Amino acid sequence: MTIAHKLRQGMAELGQTLPEGAEQELLRFLELLQHWNRTINLTAVREIDDMVAAHLLDSLAIRPWLAGDRILDVGSGAGLPGIPLAIAEPHRYFVLLDSAAKRCRFLTQAILELGLANVWVENRRVEDYLVSSDKVPPFTTITARAFSSLDKFLAAAGHLLADRGSLLAMKGKLPQDELKMLPDGWRLQHAEKLVIPGLVAERHLLILGRE
Repeated sequence: MTIAHKLRQGMAELGQTLPEGAEQELLRFLELLQHWNRTINLTAVREIDDMVAAHLLDSLAIRPWLAGDRILDVGSGAGLPGIPLAIAEPHRYFVLLDSAAKRCRFLTQAILELGLANVWVENRRVEDYLVSSDKVPPFTTITARAFSSLDKFLAAAGHLLADRGSLLAMKGKLPQDELKMLPDGWRLQHAEKLVIPGLVAERHLLILGRE
């Protein structure tokens, strides 16, 4: 089975469709990721066949829970889930935030080669990243994939979220201990168990918001 067929089949199982040209962009993104991974440790998944489920479908599985048109991907790393989501949602604006310069070089090059006009890269720590409502509005959705514990995620990124926005934390097993440690003023709105086509590992999406 080709990687294109794996992607099409996985998208069908997720109940999603892609805009015109997005499939080719997603597969090109994996080629870039595999190429850069030889010199920069971006992901432990080395084979491009395995990246379809582990990176593309895993990222796109949270697409139904995106809210609004300004999305921040915290600790973006290899551009996950930000770049696959930006390819699938060309009318939304994405900022990929990462503190490592080498990862940001990859992100910038990938965006250039893919011709993504709706993505921007910020090389800084999330704690130091500020938005001003009079010039740059806060984000309607903030995503993070294995970034940190929930309390640290909220402490670091909460100030960047719009009043009625959502923080989407991508986790493996449901982190019951972390949920008990949520800071005051924040609550779990919903916990969704995700089934990722081609992936055996357990996956959960936690949707967090202000009380």
